[in-house]
Amino acid sequence: MTDTSPIRINVDGRDIATSPDVSIIEAVWQAGETLVAGVGCLQGVCGSCRIMVRRAGSSDVTMELACETIVEPAMQVTFVGFLAHHRHHAYQIEDFYNAWDVLEQVNDTFPEAAHCRHCGGCDATCPRGLAVQRGVNLLVVGGVQEASDIFADCVMCNLCTRACPEHIGPNHLGMLGRRIVASHGLHSPNLLLRLDQIRRGALTVDVDAIEVPAARGDN
Repeated sequence: MTDTSPIRINVDGRDIATSPDVSIIEAVWQAGETLVAGVGCLQGVCGSCRIMVRRAGSSDVTMELACETIVEPAMQVTFVGFLAHHRHHAYQIEDFYNAWDVLEQVNDTFPEAAHCRHCGGCDATCPRGLAVQRGVNLLVVGGVQEASDIFADCVMCNLCTRACPEHIGPNHLGMLGRRIVASHGLHSPNLLLRLDQIRRGALTVDVDAIEVPAARGDN
């Protein structure tokens, strides 16, 4: 039979008793707490129930979401407060109407993205386990579709933004990529990258050196 005996966990410095197999949020509610401010789904915005978790017998601290994390005996939980995004990137998705200019426009809108230090901080803090750093790096070189797929499960909790030493705002950059894909058909990222290099003078093309193959049937 399944053990339904109460277990004890620590939430924000307070020991509480809860039934097993419930989420952290449910455990707090069972303890009689009125938890609303840190529960985004109750406010229409997912991603607000950020928590730091330390499990019994481990010194590691992980970033998770309280709505989908199941309680464990002697677990220590700290709710992370509201995380504002202080660097705003103003843009209108309608301005990204020309798919050939997407690479240049993304980098103009998020110029700091090219300065990613590859420190992995964004990956380490993501409660959904997304490859955030790879998504950022893909968007810088025009891989909008692949990056959009990576950020598809992002809940906009802003933890990656706070962890980034370059203040890139990875989740906001990812949202731009998702909006572009939803609004437009896109060209090959390799082609976009080469065209951007030609525009900036980083790549020259010697037209005279290009050999045109003979048509079939010619001698």
